[in-house]
Amino acid sequence: TRPARHCKTSFGARDFGGFQDCFFRDRPMDTARIAVVGAGVVGLSTAVCISKLVPQCSVTIISDKFTPDTTSDVAAGMLIPHTYPDIPIHTQKQWFRETFNHLFAIANSAEAGDAGVHLVSGWQIFQSTPTEEVPFWADVVLGFRRMTEAELKKFPQYVFGQAFTTLKCECPAYLPWLEKRIKGSGGWTLTRRIDDLWELHPSFDIVVNCSGLGSRQLAGDSKIFPVRGQVLQVQAPWVEHFIRDGSGLTYIYPGTSHVTLGGTRQKGDWNLSPDAENSREILSRCCALEPSLHGACNIREKVGLRPYRPGVRLQTELLARDGRRLPVVHHYGHGSGGISVHWGTALEAARLVSECVHALRTPIPKSKL
Repeated sequence: TRPARHCKTSFGARDFGGFQDCFFRDRPMDTARIAVVGAGVVGLSTAVCISKLVPQCSVTIISDKFTPDTTSDVAAGMLIPHTYPDIPIHTQKQWFRETFNHLFAIANSAEAGDAGVHLVSGWQIFQSTPTEEVPFWADVVLGFRRMTEAELKKFPQYVFGQAFTTLKCECPAYLPWLEKRIKGSGGWTLTRRIDDLWELHPSFDIVVNCSGLGSRQLAGDSKIFPVRGQVLQVQAPWVEHFIRDGSGLTYIYPGTSHVTLGGTRQKGDWNLSPDAENSREILSRCCALEPSLHGACNIREKVGLRPYRPGVRLQTELLARDGRRLPVVHHYGHGSGGISVHWGTALEAARLVSECVHALRTPIPKSKL
């Protein structure tokens, strides 16, 4: 396996081809050259899955931002699925199950600490009984049950609740862990902003677009827009159980180094600067659920822009320009649910890439005429 490298460049599109000798001089001629655009949890997990599932390929991750500067680094990382209105429930459940199983195996391994993955138990509570008392993912998490009347006494304003154990995936640890695996399998990382997917042609045979909000420009997708999320990271080591309001707007998620308090859900807001009023509201709402948080200290504010669209885009597109062709696998638009389904959707994206590679290697039959 050739050694992995990380390169930084600000060269323009015309100069990109100059890196081919650096990247590919040792590869066999039939190796498929695959570029993954985006280095959040979706991009990195996709790169790992491609490396595992697609034989004879070289994978290069290209992004202007890597951990700790991605949107994924702000995410609380709790595996509680978001529902996508345009995706069949059975598909969402499969994505969640595959992701849960993947992370559960890590949590039960010697890698758990380095990867930032661990089990956490707690409650999801409702001010009125939900239409679906048992959600589609109930048999994937561990020990799902209805909360008892005694448990609900902790939350006087709530009438119904669910207790279960799930996983927490802390991206500031998980993303470097994924990067390590990519480089260990001979992958490359390149720090560079891409303004047009055609910049990657002909240096790469296939492009995987995991650019999130960047797809507004790179894929011309007007359906994707930001949903601003602000959270607080506090020191409150006595908080050991998660608490989540059923609306998903207020939550308390304990982690290995801090407790995450949330949140906001501001559609169309591109502002990455923390808002003091948002912080006051978040702390007030969370203290109402867990009064001991009045004693929390070392409060830090974090902001991320969730890439939201009605459904995750998992699709192959064949770009054509001036007689040239570039296969692109789109994999983006996870919104607030990316951590919960990232491995399941990455496996599906890798299968689409495998189909593209097979098509590239299959000779076009000559006409009999």
